[in-house]
Amino acid sequence: MILPRPARLIQRAGRFVFDQDTAFRATPGAEPAARLLRRYLRPATGLPLPLSPTGTVLFALDDQLVGLGDEGYALTVGEQAVVLRARRLAGLRHGVQTIRQLLPAEALGDTPVSGVPWALPCVDVTDSPRLPWRGAMLDVARHFQPVRYLRRFVDLLALHKLSVLHLHLTDDQGWRMPVAAFPALTEIGGLRSETQLGPAGSDRFDGVPHGGAYTTAELRGLVDYAAERGVRVVPEIEMPGHARAALAAYPHLGSQPGRRLPVWTGWGISESVFGVTEETMEFCRTVLGEVMDVFPGEHVHIGGDEVPWTEWAASPAALARVAEEGLAGPQALRSWFLGRVGEFLLANGRVPVCWDGDGPPLDPRVVVMPWQDSADGPLARGHRVVLTPYRSTYLDYPQSTDARERPGQPGGVVTMSDVYHQRVPADPAVLGSQCQLWTEQAPRAEDVEYLAFPRLCALADALWSAVPDWTAFRAAMAAHEPRLAALSVAHTSLTTTS
Repeated sequence: MILPRPARLIQRAGRFVFDQDTAFRATPGAEPAARLLRRYLRPATGLPLPLSPTGTVLFALDDQLVGLGDEGYALTVGEQAVVLRARRLAGLRHGVQTIRQLLPAEALGDTPVSGVPWALPCVDVTDSPRLPWRGAMLDVARHFQPVRYLRRFVDLLALHKLSVLHLHLTDDQGWRMPVAAFPALTEIGGLRSETQLGPAGSDRFDGVPHGGAYTTAELRGLVDYAAERGVRVVPEIEMPGHARAALAAYPHLGSQPGRRLPVWTGWGISESVFGVTEETMEFCRTVLGEVMDVFPGEHVHIGGDEVPWTEWAASPAALARVAEEGLAGPQALRSWFLGRVGEFLLANGRVPVCWDGDGPPLDPRVVVMPWQDSADGPLARGHRVVLTPYRSTYLDYPQSTDARERPGQPGGVVTMSDVYHQRVPADPAVLGSQCQLWTEQAPRAEDVEYLAFPRLCALADALWSAVPDWTAFRAAMAAHEPRLAALSVAHTSLTTTS
């Protein structure tokens, strides 16, 4: 059984066997999909799988498949040939993942396996997603993950036909994106002296420095790697709050420019926010200019939530800005700040994304991620929306109340069923949804995967399948678990996640 479940799958008698003589054939423009499947299959199977004009596995772009959209595909497996067609390359890439899942689970591994018949069942599949934005946010600011792990995470998203990796690159506890004009952002802001143990408010710290930053080359390579697999990378640079790491590097950009503070070592929300001077706005434009240069995608996330305004209320410069702009008070500076930054991105052909929050409405062209349960507010204000309700998409919460469950964010449980059954309004302005992997309690890659799976499987099926069906998903998930095991994905069993 395929996960996410395809719109239509008909199984017939017989099978197609990959062997030493199997070759791929691709029509013009379809070659990247053929190369992708070959890269995926060669480590485990050891098969050469060359491109050949007489190959029996055909990858074809077909403009006539208009009914399947840009991400749909049609797959026919017969005993003598395999034909994968799609209108766009994105659809072929999704079809590649279906072929991988139709093979024995051992084909997913990266070490040679012998004695396994590499056979596909004969099937006819016609498939396309229900919603375009199917994603996961990974917080690398709280706990840094090297780029080699981000590539593995991209492969796991692609396997489940998830289309977006939202990369949370900056926060109070760390700045991970290099900016040539401001090298101290990573040199100082990328390192904290220690890390709080347990949840926010704990008085325990580990006494161990934690840091890390990516190079520009690594981030460009990640973008290319993800694109080859049908995953878009959406970068996030937090502003005007969650800015403590940046202000540790450049204190004069804050609301109290004469104060020096270290990168924050605790969890929760720091009171430190960016100032509202023209120098700070120019800093933001410079940073976002480099972000746009490295990340060519349509969307750029600018944070925007949990912005304390206590410092603004005590800042002469901030109060002067309030008066100059005719704002209702210092609390209105959040929307003013995001408006200025959003205008810059829009003028450069990008679409700003921000978390939902209180305050005057933003430009309706801004995509909003409402995390406080309801999307009704931003939808009523004319925004396009990506659903991120914390009660059903925040994967830092434990998956169950089982005594064996690993520690997570206190205050609730988010089960696989919660993820699957989140409310998705029938509104064309709803682009989709994504799960959030905040990493306060997830320092290791193993911790990240344990929090992610199988809950990301539930998200994938609920957003892709034409008709979400919990019972059918559970049956597909039972067949899918051996694939997670073949990939050595840390995850809980179905018995503790429903």
